[in-house]
Amino acid sequence: MFQINPLSRTSIYQQIIDQIEEYITTGLWKAGDPLPSVRTVSVESAINPNTVQKAYNELAGKGIILSVPGRGSFVSEDAFRVVCREKRKQLGEFRRMIGELLQAGVTPDELIAEIQDVSETKESSE
Repeated sequence: MFQINPLSRTSIYQQIIDQIEEYITTGLWKAGDPLPSVRTVSVESAINPNTVQKAYNELAGKGIILSVPGRGSFVSEDAFRVVCREKRKQLGEFRRMIGELLQAGVTPDELIAEIQDVSETKESSE
């Protein structure tokens, strides 16, 4: 279900959020699909249920999931669009990183080669 790395610098609740967003952008989870219950994730991943609930609450606040009392949480109709919009906001950070890499001596050709490699890897995995 979720691959949680307790030694990661990324908080556990953020790891859950990131993985759910990835499942949505890759099409593994689609609008209307149910999410595993907080209890299930907590037991299977050996993490505090409050941590799972915090992740689900944040996703609900963004409109990525819908929580239906007594029924569980589901991927929202707008989830894919919302996640993609959030990811596009990272372009500013990417631009800053490019500037830092160029200052450190990485060439534009090296950057382009890396982008192409990631793109080809992604395409071959689909």
